[in-house]
Amino acid sequence: MVEKLTWEKVGRKENPVLSAAYIHNDLIFTAGRVGVEADGSFSTSVERQTELAIKELETVLKAAGSSLDYVLKVLLFIKNPEDRVKINKVYTKFMKTKPARSCVSVVFPDPNILLEMECVAVRKPTSKL
Repeated sequence: MVEKLTWEKVGRKENPVLSAAYIHNDLIFTAGRVGVEADGSFSTSVERQTELAIKELETVLKAAGSSLDYVLKVLLFIKNPEDRVKINKVYTKFMKTKPARSCVSVVFPDPNILLEMECVAVRKPTSKL
């Protein structure tokens, strides 16, 4: 059975074109998340945007019954390939399990966006005691 995770369940404003995630057989497929500030602005710091994007993924995963510890694969989109060292410094602080990852350089529709990430994760196992 396929389960849609709505933005309401995540505690975010509804998005007219995409869902927060879909869950199938305990696999969670998230939408891409960017590192936006609470006021809707974007920091010029790629480190800050990385931290915020990861925290957004974490929020979606928590609502789906998982966490960053259960991420299997990350797809990372970056504006500037030269930012990868800065991004990796922040990324490794959060992604302790070193999930599989692909990284692609892209042009974003909003020039203030420096990166976006999405992931595939598994739900946390539940105790059967």
